[in-house]
Amino acid sequence: MSGVQAGRTGAGGRRPNLLFLIADQQRADTIAQGGPCLTPHLQALAREGASFARCYAPNPICSPTRASLFTGLLPHAHGMTDVTHAVPATQADLAPGVEVWTSRLKAAGYRVGYFGKWHVERDDDPGRFGVDEYEVDLRLKGVVSHEGHLDPRVEVEQPGYKPFLLAGVSDEPASATREAYLVDRALDFLSRAGDGPWALFVSTEAPHDPYLVPWELYERYDAAAIDLPASWGDPMDDRPGVYRRIAKTWRGLSDDEARQVIACYYAACSGVDDQFGRLLAGLDDAGVRDDTYVVFTSDHGDYLGAHGLFLKGVAPFEEVYRVPLVVRGPDVAPGLVVDEPASLVDLGRTLVSLLLGEDSGGHGRDLSARLRSEGSGGEAAAAAPQQGAGPVPDGLAYAEFHGQRLRYTQRIVWRGRYKYVFNGFDEDELYDLEQDPHELVNLAHRPEAQPVLRELAAEMWRVARDTGDDTLFQAEYGMFRFAPVGPGAAVDSEGSDGDERH
Repeated sequence: MSGVQAGRTGAGGRRPNLLFLIADQQRADTIAQGGPCLTPHLQALAREGASFARCYAPNPICSPTRASLFTGLLPHAHGMTDVTHAVPATQADLAPGVEVWTSRLKAAGYRVGYFGKWHVERDDDPGRFGVDEYEVDLRLKGVVSHEGHLDPRVEVEQPGYKPFLLAGVSDEPASATREAYLVDRALDFLSRAGDGPWALFVSTEAPHDPYLVPWELYERYDAAAIDLPASWGDPMDDRPGVYRRIAKTWRGLSDDEARQVIACYYAACSGVDDQFGRLLAGLDDAGVRDDTYVVFTSDHGDYLGAHGLFLKGVAPFEEVYRVPLVVRGPDVAPGLVVDEPASLVDLGRTLVSLLLGEDSGGHGRDLSARLRSEGSGGEAAAAAPQQGAGPVPDGLAYAEFHGQRLRYTQRIVWRGRYKYVFNGFDEDELYDLEQDPHELVNLAHRPEAQPVLRELAAEMWRVARDTGDDTLFQAEYGMFRFAPVGPGAAVDSEGSDGDERH
């Protein structure tokens, strides 16, 4: 067994509870202490628990990441490589034999509730995966419209395309939002949970686009005073051409409209914060705070004007991959900040360790040891033993993108200050995130950067080999030999030649 033997920490030896809060498309910096986005409840949660400063989504869109979160597998292994509602039915199910860790909780005696966005697989039936009580949101298709009054209303029009609604402000009260309803359902579940143990998941659609918010949330912000991203005017001349093509969609927006859009997005995050604050207060009122792990995260981020882009997709910038991850609960060091790269793929293995004292396996790591500090300064214990290690090694974060309706092959490696992007459709990218945090300079073609480029490409091949990503790892045909180094560079610590095929 790995991690905390948490099943013995509660009263009478009862296992701890889990309150899992997940937003959709919420960036990591929206809960930064004292940042421009007003999220006091989530910022307080971060001060009370442990925060992962560099947690990355394994994919920049909803279903692949959510499936990775609940299976502990990278997308190529669980089979969900696009959003469930946008692919044929034959591609909308998890791969045969894939386990979802909520089933482990059910088998261990947990009562499991799930309210909100699911998007893990197409059936929208969490009951298949150990969930006792649930209400999941309907799948959406196409472009969202809103016929009611919105002021301001920011919409993009292009010849031959339907108008694309990006943001707007309505007269709807915040108490009537979907987020408020989901928290009402969650509070009702909590009131009936009894002695537990229980696991409660609340999954909001907000702040996913279109960013439609009540005036009472929008008025908390002065849109005219909002700073545009440092990379707002980035021409991306040294990046793949498709990024520049996508950016043309938003070039008609004025600076003032972009600020209004950002204000709407921030307001949506504030609405999520308000409602999650109600739920956290309900946890306290129920007297189960000390027996409950609370997790807050998001499935991916949003460019929100960075590099002249909005939404998410093939452009692999930090704003869309870096997500908030906060854990509060028994034995978690308050105020702890973990700086090493982590992934949402790690989360399932970590929570199973904390709740059940078991190792659920998978591609991620058990990070439960990282949640405790041996000192009092709120710094992670660097020497903490890494139990439950997976094929993605310590100090590394890894992501893969298989495209959406338009297919792109992409793999991303974070190690230390550097980030490498393998693009199967165009030139590669390499960023020094310490010297260039806004990713304005692609180092991939600079002679002095070639050793780092090759090292990170070799890391990519190691992960592909060790996770069974054979479509990539076995691509040695003459048409595919354009990475900085080939799969033979995947030499492991025992010195094998990396040529073994799974």
